[in-house]
Amino acid sequence: MTYARFADWYDALMAEAPYDKWRSFVERAFNRYAQRPGRQVIDIGCGTGELAIRLAKAGWQVSGVDLSEHMLAIAQEKAEEAGVHVPFFEQNMAELDGFFDLDGAFIFCDALNYLTDEEDVQNTFAAVSRALGAGGLLLFDVHSVYKMDVLFRDAVFADQGEDISYIWTCHLLDWPHSVGHELTFFVRRGNRYERFDEWHEQRTFERAVYEQWLADAGFEVLEVTADFTDAPPTETAERLFFAARKR
Repeated sequence: MTYARFADWYDALMAEAPYDKWRSFVERAFNRYAQRPGRQVIDIGCGTGELAIRLAKAGWQVSGVDLSEHMLAIAQEKAEEAGVHVPFFEQNMAELDGFFDLDGAFIFCDALNYLTDEEDVQNTFAAVSRALGAGGLLLFDVHSVYKMDVLFRDAVFADQGEDISYIWTCHLLDWPHSVGHELTFFVRRGNRYERFDEWHEQRTFERAVYEQWLADAGFEVLEVTADFTDAPPTETAERLFFAARKR
């Protein structure tokens, strides 16, 4: 998924996204677990750069990586407007390359769930491990199995805005804990609306599976929490947050 048309409207649709909560999670995890004094980090699946720019404004040395050149073009423009230096790179997270001895890496906002192949997730963890220095932190979140199997099951969402409206229909896929998101957008063009469609596929895995893959890639799992809290996941948690440290 490269978000070719979606990129132009991503920020408007994500206006209520909890970027400040992701930033707080990063800062709390570093304050609690960091063994390295630096704050040289990479935001993987950075989208239009919202989190990366927030951290750069706070003095972090941030680079951004995303698969979508359209998203990255918007991110670069926003960083320049904000007066911060954030290098952006078009890369597949499973093939992450060119980064060394970093203090931390983040994968937030469902980005890891777009990897529907088990090997791609394992390769991502291995690539991040190579990019981090000893003691570097990997922080990420994923949809819970409960959210994928229950809340998204045959669900339909819709929203009508002044300039853009959408219908979002969820379809179960053949893989376990996976969903296809059928998105239809209607964008105002003067007195008319233009329609465009996108198809997104997401998959998640059991908590224990992520923990095993992290261990295989050389990480120690420090904590698993849920839904932007310090609490461990419950059976009905919707989003799991992992903090892991490279051994």
